[in-house]
Amino acid sequence: MPGPIQSIERAAAILRLLARGSGRLGVGEIAESLELAKGTAHGILRTLQGVGFVEQDRDSGKYQLGAALLHLGTSYLDVNELRSRAINWADALAARSGEAVRIGAPLEGRVLVVHHVFRPDDSLQTLDVGTLLPLHATALGKVLLAYDTTLKADPEPYTRRTLVTQTAIKRACAKVREAGWAAENGEMISGEAGIAAPIRGHGGIVVGAIGVSGAVERICEPDGGPSPRLLGHVRDAARAVSRDLGASRW
Repeated sequence: MPGPIQSIERAAAILRLLARGSGRLGVGEIAESLELAKGTAHGILRTLQGVGFVEQDRDSGKYQLGAALLHLGTSYLDVNELRSRAINWADALAARSGEAVRIGAPLEGRVLVVHHVFRPDDSLQTLDVGTLLPLHATALGKVLLAYDTTLKADPEPYTRRTLVTQTAIKRACAKVREAGWAAENGEMISGEAGIAAPIRGHGGIVVGAIGVSGAVERICEPDGGPSPRLLGHVRDAARAVSRDLGASRW
């Protein structure tokens, strides 16, 4: 039996490292973390970038996971029709709300963004498809966390508003289950907010979440709570997707 191929093992280690990280990583950081020569790390990253598995930020030169990885893991999404059923409703939600829309599914203790509709204006925006978001600091994540998704890692404090204690997170999850929606307000990125609601499949099982995100002043009321108008649009979209997936309740 032939032995393992070292270059593939190293490429897999780089992908795992980027998946665990909370942001982009530079060549030096990756090389140091994996005890690789900087030239070796750079060569592997360039190869991964060439096939779309990693992306390089033009400004910082740092790397993050690429959207092409999404296509390797979407077979289960095709089975339950989450992404295909939700696309049209996501477009409609963006048009009605005037905000960016993301659809998320649970993946290894994170939120995998499986679809992203840009805010319908002329502003410069970055596609988030394939991005992994934290459960405890995003509206999408709180929805999934409230319905049996496990928080595997210790909660990271992204801002001073991030929920980092198990007590606070459990309390927030209980509120999500009671209300049927989740919100974030400057918990992952200062000045940004979001609203999300669960997408249910057959048997009422939560299989994903759909939500809007944007500047706090557009998403939230002066008291910090979510805009009732936007909340209504998000919940309507979640119900519509759930109906298409065969959910009998939502």
